[in-house]
Amino acid sequence: MSTAVVVDGPGEHRLVPHEPRRPEAGEALVRVHATGICGSDREVYQGNRPEGYVRYPLTPGHEWSGTVEAVGAGVPASLVGRKVVGEGFRNCQVCDRCHAGETTLCTDGYEETGFTQPGAMAATLTLPARLLHALPDDADLTAAALLEPAACIAAAAIKAHALPGEKVAVVGTGTLGMFAVQFLKAGSPAELLVVGTRRDREGLSRRFGASDFRTRDEELPDDFDVVVETAGSVSAARTAASLLRRGGRLVLTGIPAAGADGLDPTDLVVRQLEVHTVFGAPPDAWSHTVRVFGAGLLDPLPLVTHELPLTEFSEAIELVGSGDPKVGKVLLRP
Repeated sequence: MSTAVVVDGPGEHRLVPHEPRRPEAGEALVRVHATGICGSDREVYQGNRPEGYVRYPLTPGHEWSGTVEAVGAGVPASLVGRKVVGEGFRNCQVCDRCHAGETTLCTDGYEETGFTQPGAMAATLTLPARLLHALPDDADLTAAALLEPAACIAAAAIKAHALPGEKVAVVGTGTLGMFAVQFLKAGSPAELLVVGTRRDREGLSRRFGASDFRTRDEELPDDFDVVVETAGSVSAARTAASLLRRGGRLVLTGIPAAGADGLDPTDLVVRQLEVHTVFGAPPDAWSHTVRVFGAGLLDPLPLVTHELPLTEFSEAIELVGSGDPKVGKVLLRP
């Protein structure tokens, strides 16, 4: 019997028998291959996700890969059998922002797979087929389970608009930071600096294309064209801004706790810094991610350190929150 994880409320979960839900018109049924766990899944389990951004009881899981098993009316039959990943935001498709392609800014309210709608910590997932992105037939589905965080960084890379030969930097060395290194490296920078809190990510950073690695307490340069911030720590945004030349471009993706060191508006104005932010990934960022992955320019597998069965959900959540530098990306397999 296949199972699903259900989180009834903060700190309470159970394993339940899972029955696939037949796809209705416009939907697809996906056999889940693997589901990634990130800090926001831990927030769901601990109960500290902001109000309105979670709805219990809930099957979590917003980072996933799988294979289409069935489709509902109005969905191309050619999708059946395809390897896929899928967008999380359940945007309305009719508001002004959705029509502009900015689906993460949908004005109809927040709905997302794995937070307010059933997620992928189950044997199957049924969702609107328009959210699916088909992968190459030879794609590694274990690696593809990490394409959701990669898509968030693709959104940052698109906004950063780093040109070949520019000096670029990444602040943060987690999963998002390592994807940022790979996306920026693909654009042929003159220099690619990674700034982290510990030296244990230097080897991986250089493997993905970093030309320099420094910890934030070392002397840092101030002449970079583009900086992508992924750390979400209280001082990360300020550190990232300090790396930029006058007129440089900053993209913030981390969400720090309340009381973070704010950016100085005087500094932003006087140095004419360009500041962009990213929360989630719109469709163009997903398409870009799938293309870059298919071209062999993204290598998610080195980020995966643990693969556990779905039945070990609580152990997986503990691993993610352990703070152990040996714990990278944790995947659950149904």
